[in-house]
Amino acid sequence: MSTLLEKQIKVNRIVTTSIGHARAIEDPARAKIVEILYHQALSADQISTALKKTGYKKALTTVRHHLEILKESGLIEIARIEESRGAITKYYSTSTKLLDFQTPEDFDSTYSKVIDNTSTKIEKILKGLTPKTKSKGKKSEDYSQYLVMEIMNRAMTNVLEKSNSK
Repeated sequence: MSTLLEKQIKVNRIVTTSIGHARAIEDPARAKIVEILYHQALSADQISTALKKTGYKKALTTVRHHLEILKESGLIEIARIEESRGAITKYYSTSTKLLDFQTPEDFDSTYSKVIDNTSTKIEKILKGLTPKTKSKGKKSEDYSQYLVMEIMNRAMTNVLEKSNSK
């Protein structure tokens, strides 16, 4: 048997998520709901209307089903409950910002110097974080990397959210 293709694959991205989160946003409408709720707290009816504006025509019962899946995964939560004329309306919100873009084909060549400079700076930060995330067990190295990525992700989110609010 002869090899027809072989190439070295370089790791250039780490995606941190849980299986529960991944399953919750595997449906494009649910991912869009998280995206919509990032901007403001909305009721199921308001979410249904917002989805229709983006091309997702879903029945209110389907939207409620999607909301339940997202809520169970921890991606959204009830932000407010209002009573009006004996009816209860729940308003949902999220603390998760989804960034859904396609990376340009020339990304590596365009940003390689920025990546190298940033990598050097992050390496210094990681040296201080890594000892704090060590755990004992079978997958300790992977778990430590996960914790470091989650810490960095949340720290970057804090920085970016502060810069957006100024």
